[in-house]
Amino acid sequence: MADQFQLDPGDLDNQKKNLAPRPRRAVRAASGKPAAAEHALEEVHLSDYVKIMYRRRWPAGTAFMLVVLVVLVYTFTATPIYKARVQLLIEDEKSNVVSFKEVIEQDKATNDYYQTQYRILQSRSLARRTLDRMGAWDTFDSAKAPKKMSIRTAVASVVAPVFHLFVARKAIEPEQTGETTTQSRILNDFLSNLTISPIRNSRLVEIEFASPYPYVAANVANSLSKAYIELNLEYKFTASRDASDWLGERMGEQRKTVDASERALQVYREQHDAVSLEERQNIVVQKLADLNAAVTRAKTERIQKESAYEQIKAVQSDREALDTIPAILSNVFIQQQKTELAELQRQESQLSEKLGQRHPDMLKAKLNVQNAEARIQAEINKVVHALSNDYQAALAQEQSLMHALDQQKNDALALNRKGIEYGALQRDAASNRQIFESLLQRTKETGISGELKVSNIRIVDAAELPQVPASPDKPLNVLLAILGGSIMAVGLAFFFEYCDNRIKSPAEIKAHLGLPFIGMIPKMAVADGESAPLLDKGATPNFAEAMRTVRTNVLFSSTADGGQSIVVTSSGPGEGKTVVSSNLALALAQTGQRVLLIDADMRRPRVHQVFAERQEPGLSNILVGDTKTGDAVRPTSCSTLWILPAGHLPPNPAELLGSKRFEDFIETLKDHFAFVIIDSPPIMAVSDSAIVAHMADGVLFVIGSEMTSRGVARTAVEQLINANGHMIGAVLNRVDLTHNAYYYSQYYRREYGHYYIKGANTKSADAKSA
Repeated sequence: MADQFQLDPGDLDNQKKNLAPRPRRAVRAASGKPAAAEHALEEVHLSDYVKIMYRRRWPAGTAFMLVVLVVLVYTFTATPIYKARVQLLIEDEKSNVVSFKEVIEQDKATNDYYQTQYRILQSRSLARRTLDRMGAWDTFDSAKAPKKMSIRTAVASVVAPVFHLFVARKAIEPEQTGETTTQSRILNDFLSNLTISPIRNSRLVEIEFASPYPYVAANVANSLSKAYIELNLEYKFTASRDASDWLGERMGEQRKTVDASERALQVYREQHDAVSLEERQNIVVQKLADLNAAVTRAKTERIQKESAYEQIKAVQSDREALDTIPAILSNVFIQQQKTELAELQRQESQLSEKLGQRHPDMLKAKLNVQNAEARIQAEINKVVHALSNDYQAALAQEQSLMHALDQQKNDALALNRKGIEYGALQRDAASNRQIFESLLQRTKETGISGELKVSNIRIVDAAELPQVPASPDKPLNVLLAILGGSIMAVGLAFFFEYCDNRIKSPAEIKAHLGLPFIGMIPKMAVADGESAPLLDKGATPNFAEAMRTVRTNVLFSSTADGGQSIVVTSSGPGEGKTVVSSNLALALAQTGQRVLLIDADMRRPRVHQVFAERQEPGLSNILVGDTKTGDAVRPTSCSTLWILPAGHLPPNPAELLGSKRFEDFIETLKDHFAFVIIDSPPIMAVSDSAIVAHMADGVLFVIGSEMTSRGVARTAVEQLINANGHMIGAVLNRVDLTHNAYYYSQYYRREYGHYYIKGANTKSADAKSA
């Protein structure tokens, strides 16, 4: 050795017996408190977000690929669905083919009329008629359809039963009496693929049917529209036929009445020679004529009201037929309630898409629909009752007038029985004839209107065979997959970054710990069994340059002359404090200053392993007086660096480090060395570091990159400050510059490493040439 370590070989007690206390020479210390506004993180820049994405590229990329893969698998394995559309025109007026009134007349311009037609298009009866027309019950029977196995069907077969355990399968419309289970299932599937879409601000409506087979979609759409037109004509024909049958029965009865009245008149003429009475006129006859006219009007009114009453009574149980009755259509309250019912049903349909059947809002919506239907039914019952009352009133009026007429007849008979009786028979015959002719005319009109095959519904555009499936839309799905995957990747990256509170950058050291940043040491791969890297053995150029940066910052932090004692510690084990302290000591020694490295970690010592020296004798042996300092301190390959191993592991290391003997020992060493570097245990594990930090001139805090959380590091710094430790700053150790080069590009770039290597090669070449 060029310069051997010399120290009085006497006992430490003799060396410090008369040593007077002297003030501590400290380095420039940091407060260690949380940074103020001026020390906070710099203003966030777009590049900071890019760095986060680069750092979290693997989970983000995995999420992106997973989303894209799932969507692509679904898109390219899903069964293609074809949609065929038919466009119908529903006119509000019928062509004026005949001038007389129809049996069913209604204001088709009302919103209620169109809502009724839309519901008919979605009814089970029309669906059943369409399937019967096509003979396609087996085509839509899913139980008989061939099973196509795919990823989607496999997943659906597993998820569907579990889903329906919690959410009941909803029927589109209540099942009707007479349907088998298979028919009900087929109708439900049929209606679930059917869509009715009114075109806004027009009288057009689109019928759309979806099917895996294009020809089925087109055939069903066309067949449904034709069945709907036929059903509409059938409704009108049925109503006309029923009216014609009833009028025919009444006409037959009235014919008998006419025959009887004319026969009685003729018999009276023959028996009483009443031919000359035809010209007789008097007050009684005039009154009889008035009463007879009133009876005629009453009877006609009664027949009309009876006809209306019988008509509504015949269709009272059929809601769709009731909607065609004029008395129902002209009722403002019923129309208002139907409009309200349509709105409530629309709200219930919207809620059913979001909520379950037992949700309070769904129950409330259903109750509102039921109440609206109940009000409509109640008002319909009132209309029926009103028609019944009108009929009864007309009948009573007719009977009353008949009674008055009979009374007048008796009075007339008293005056001129022969003439009045003749006139009564004559007018009775004429009245019956008039009623008969009215019924005959109405019967003919009803028959003609029933045979009129003109509909107010026309097919504007028939469905054509779809050439391209409507779903899945592969370009759109791929675009959405990329967009969704990107959103998922970005969200996951920033979520991981938000949840990760480990210290990763120098800026976080300044912001969260309030400590100066001393340096950043790159991570080095060390194989099992190899010793820790040293500046003169095994260290890469960028590692060596980083340690020299730490050395420079430590030197500049000194505020006094003379020897300095610096404690190197960390929050927990495994953060690399021993490697940092060993290389810092070596870097300081390479400047030509005398440096002593002390292993004060008497629980898990490692300094002797780094320098390949014996553990004993060491610090603990000196403190207990088993050995002398000159025997424990050992030289190294660097002429200005000595090390003091931990020595024998004592049972009470904290008591030894906190003793007056150790404090005096450190002060003595500072007389012989420019720097005394003390490798102490982790501060959060044991209290040894706090004890040593109190005695030292400065504390260098080592933080393992992505190893220590902010809370733990902050707590460790607070413990050191509470122990009156003078914080020099913090070193970010084990920084992965290889995999996160862009993330740390603000502090280190790959080109720097090439520069170090080039400089090292130049030095080697100069050495060889020398």
